Amino acid sequence: MPLGNPRQFRHLKQKGYFCGRKQRSFNQNIKLVQIGNIKLGEFPLLLAPMEDVSDPPFRAVCKEGGADLMYTEFISSEGLIRDAAKSRQKLDIFEYERPIGIQLFGGDIGNMVQSAEIATEVNPDLIDINYGCPVKAVACRGAGAALLQDIPKMVKMTEEIVKATHLPVTVKTRLGWDDSTKNVVEVAERLQDIGIKALTIHGRTRVQMYKGAADWTLIGKIKENPRMHIPIFGNGDIDSPQKALDYKNRYGVDGVMIGRAAIGSPWVFNEIKNYLKTGEILPAPDMAQRVETTRKHLDFSIRWKGDKLGIFEMRRHYTNYFKGTPDFKPFRTRLVEAPTYEEVNLILNEVIENFSGVTVGA
Repeated sequence: MPLGNPRQFRHLKQKGYFCGRKQRSFNQNIKLVQIGNIKLGEFPLLLAPMEDVSDPPFRAVCKEGGADLMYTEFISSEGLIRDAAKSRQKLDIFEYERPIGIQLFGGDIGNMVQSAEIATEVNPDLIDINYGCPVKAVACRGAGAALLQDIPKMVKMTEEIVKATHLPVTVKTRLGWDDSTKNVVEVAERLQDIGIKALTIHGRTRVQMYKGAADWTLIGKIKENPRMHIPIFGNGDIDSPQKALDYKNRYGVDGVMIGRAAIGSPWVFNEIKNYLKTGEILPAPDMAQRVETTRKHLDFSIRWKGDKLGIFEMRRHYTNYFKGTPDFKPFRTRLVEAPTYEEVNLILNEVIENFSGVTVGA
């Protein structure tokens, strides 16, 4: 049909050909996940906040590996208020990491509010509250998963933090304290009602710690709840692209948070994305690629922490990057003992030479 006739043009415009309506009709079933004004795509993959792991150097390689949203290591509210050096350093965030959330934990409402105000000043994209950490050092201080035993206090603390910052506030928690108190369905509704913008749920109770299989059944029920309208992310045991797709389809979550599976494999996010898109498993990184990622991680570590501490703290990662490599123990020992950046790099060169063509994990 020629377009010179104004009446014909109006007819086509009314049908949607020139205003995007036809395109939207094809995409109307695609839901893009958003936390406040933070747009995360169709099925975002989140890097979990892990103590002594999720620091800026590790986050840098995970960002390159495809993470859509990352969090700092969890930060003590009391430490921030005391101006403790270690807590303050955890506030370091960089533009290339965005979107990035700062995660806080604590048992005192006033301290948590004050720490949220401090964290807001460094301009993250969101503030996350930790109601899930199960370790004794945290839970026995009335923080982390301990708040699952006092839901009114959890709700009040969250409400005050939401009031204290202009940033979106999110929460990470567990199913409950133990099998007899799996109250996360109630928790999800109440926290949404007082203003959180997203909820991540680890599929274990506090008593389980990290043992046994994560149970996502209640996570799926929360997502099915017609009252819930904020994004719901699942966490626990996502260690392969196949499982990510299975849990996406089975439980209907808006995205998944990945923790331990990213340690030594920061490329896991891109592996999952490729599988969700194409149904194909990417080839495992060869030794040269593993060494390249290790070097990037080391470089970031030294730039952020300095030569001595950067090299020292990188030592915990070598085992994970080369896990499953046959006869690697002598090289791992040398990497852990190497005192300088130059020596580490020389050893990594030897790793490429000696293990070229070796299938890791075979």
